[in-house]
Amino acid sequence: MGFFSVFSWDNSFRRNAPIMENHIDIQESSSKRDRGFTLVELLIVIVILGILATVTVFAVRGITDKGQTNACKTDIATVQTATESYFATYQGTQIPSTSATVPTGIPTTANAVVAVPAGSGLTAGANPAATLVAAKLLRAAPTNYFVGIDGVLYVLDAKCGTVGAIAG
Repeated sequence: MGFFSVFSWDNSFRRNAPIMENHIDIQESSSKRDRGFTLVELLIVIVILGILATVTVFAVRGITDKGQTNACKTDIATVQTATESYFATYQGTQIPSTSATVPTGIPTTANAVVAVPAGSGLTAGANPAATLVAAKLLRAAPTNYFVGIDGVLYVLDAKCGTVGAIAG
């Protein structure tokens, strides 16, 4: 056995060579698969995200509807408190108004020209809600309701009920 026989290509080395080649091929093919997602995997993720988005939209819509309903109820309570305060403070039966016009859908009897009680120091507004604002019983006239001269609230906005119906 000579010096070069240790480094020679014998049968044992040849038998191991194809195994190493196969091992290299396996690593290359697995690394090719790890480069990205398949079309099916991407479609599954997109479908799942679509389902989650749908559930979220319906959940938020329910919250928004409840918020609108609560806003209408709060408006009614605020304006009713203001009208009760007006009647208690000024001892009248009607809230003064300088104009007899009413919005569309509201009965014409809901507003009339009513004079300010003598000696009250109150300034009448164009409608009863404006008078309540002038008396500092409301910060602003309600947009969802019309206040009648007798303190009755009429629905102005369809989100809060039937337009023209008595609220509360």
